[in-house]
Amino acid sequence: MHLTTEDRIELGLREQGTINPAFGVKDSDEQPQMTVDVEEPHTEALEETVDHSADLVYSLNDRPPWYLCILLGFQHYILAFGGIIAVPLILAEPLCIKDNNIAKSQLISTIFFVSGLCTLLQSTFGIRLPVLQGGTFSFITPTLAILALPKWQCPASKTSVMLPLQQLQNSSSQLHVENSDEIWMSRMREIQGAILVASLLQIVLGLSGLVGFVLQYIGPLAIAPTINLIGLSLFIEAGKKSGGHWGIAALTVCLILLFSQYLSKVNVPMIAYKDKKWKVFQYPLFKLFSALFGMCGAWLVCFLLTIFDVLPSKSNEYGFSARTDISLDAVTNSPWFHVPYPGQWGVPTVSVSSVLGMMAGVLASTMESIGDYYACARLSGAPPPPTHAINRGIAVEGIGCILAALWGTGNGTTSYSQNIAALGITKVGSRLVLQTTGILMIVLGIFGKFGAVFITIPDPVIGGMFLVMFGMIAAVGISNLQYVDLNSSRNLLILGFSTFSGLVLPSWFHSNPGIIDTGIKELDQVIVVLFTTHMFIGGFFGFILDNTIPGTDKERGIKSWQVTVQAGSNTMCDHSCYDIPFCNGVLKRFRCFQYLPFLPSYKSNQQATSK
Repeated sequence: MHLTTEDRIELGLREQGTINPAFGVKDSDEQPQMTVDVEEPHTEALEETVDHSADLVYSLNDRPPWYLCILLGFQHYILAFGGIIAVPLILAEPLCIKDNNIAKSQLISTIFFVSGLCTLLQSTFGIRLPVLQGGTFSFITPTLAILALPKWQCPASKTSVMLPLQQLQNSSSQLHVENSDEIWMSRMREIQGAILVASLLQIVLGLSGLVGFVLQYIGPLAIAPTINLIGLSLFIEAGKKSGGHWGIAALTVCLILLFSQYLSKVNVPMIAYKDKKWKVFQYPLFKLFSALFGMCGAWLVCFLLTIFDVLPSKSNEYGFSARTDISLDAVTNSPWFHVPYPGQWGVPTVSVSSVLGMMAGVLASTMESIGDYYACARLSGAPPPPTHAINRGIAVEGIGCILAALWGTGNGTTSYSQNIAALGITKVGSRLVLQTTGILMIVLGIFGKFGAVFITIPDPVIGGMFLVMFGMIAAVGISNLQYVDLNSSRNLLILGFSTFSGLVLPSWFHSNPGIIDTGIKELDQVIVVLFTTHMFIGGFFGFILDNTIPGTDKERGIKSWQVTVQAGSNTMCDHSCYDIPFCNGVLKRFRCFQYLPFLPSYKSNQQATSK
């Protein structure tokens, strides 16, 4: 099987392949080791880091104490916080809920609730590794392309921009309540329908075993422009948020860089109870929570500037969006408890153009997750995942996307690399910890006030976080080229043309609305959505050219990647850790189950294991 996300496969195992826990992107620093005695954290050579699974405190099948499960589970929740909350904040404006703070809080609660549900499903019945599921940026690009169609553009706001702060607060919750709800819900239903149908492709790929067949034709030259364009295509969103107050945005960036880079090797001494006595260990606090600390630090500065009335109080003045009291009505008006449920925004609507555009996001998310599975297995002391486990994991991820569509998160679900990186630092690879995380996300997603609090984060703070996050996503795409021969004119042509086309074509289509007129309205929409989706264009051209222009496997990077995937590691459990719980007896009793590629009884997997 030819996996294409090499940077994620070596996650936490090599210095050049470490994923920064704050954003799930590349980090060139070595990971310090957690110790249980008072000592300085040590670093090791790249080759020595490959077998770190041997010193795990808890391996995949171990059951840590309940209090440790809760603490480590909450840590995983915090690590995923930045990536998950970014999704509804990005979609708020194109969904036309920019001023509807109650809707924002409900959307945040829903995506955390569904992420917890999908995490439980994946870790229990899917790949059965300690993998956290959350919102994915792969779905954002096609979503923005769909919402950019003329029929989904937001109507002009009728509120005056000259209102003072107090009048704005009193009127914002009354002017648009009834009409705006239907405006944004109709757009949400369109996105729900697109994700719902497009995710069936992911289920088919998993249940049929076609994942391996498809991925053997996808190399780094197809993946690099795809992921790279996910980050590059979102620069407008980052600019809009940061433009509210560039000083606050710059402060956020500086704080994130301070914690994630300059203080990444500074370990904080912490106390833990183990072996019937208290011990001190060194913990990489700043590196693990750099995004959270950076955002909260800038948030606190904005709060102080608001309290001392330094920031302007009129909405038409520069810097007003940096105030923290603009959206206080979201906290006061939100219910204490809000239980998300399927169809809460109405019945999803389906259109061909939206579904086809969303399929590009589904494929990109699939390829990311497969790389994560291999990385997670090596860091949790498990053997490399067999074919049936990968197939089942992708199928369950597709089911998770369908659940996200039914509940209405406006997004799908994928595995989170930053949480996998944390396994290499905490040395706890227990599946039970991630199952606890899923339960915590479900419980906290029910508290309406909890989701509403995050609405008060000023736009410039979010913009600063986006500047770092989106830039790193683009860099992750480029890092896929580490195995490719960049001295080859063939590879440079494929990379340059696919990336540049992914920027030019969407820009041209946006600048020339209505230029496509085939006489069939549905066909026009399909063409517009596909050719305004940056990642689809880049990935399509990269895939076609890489598979049609002659080139050796070594030149394409396929050979180097195979060596990486097939590299062994010390394991602390056998392949039975991938078995579906409570089903072994039934699966072995009936021979028909041997032909289903997503079950442990799959005969080709048994033959491979015996060899």
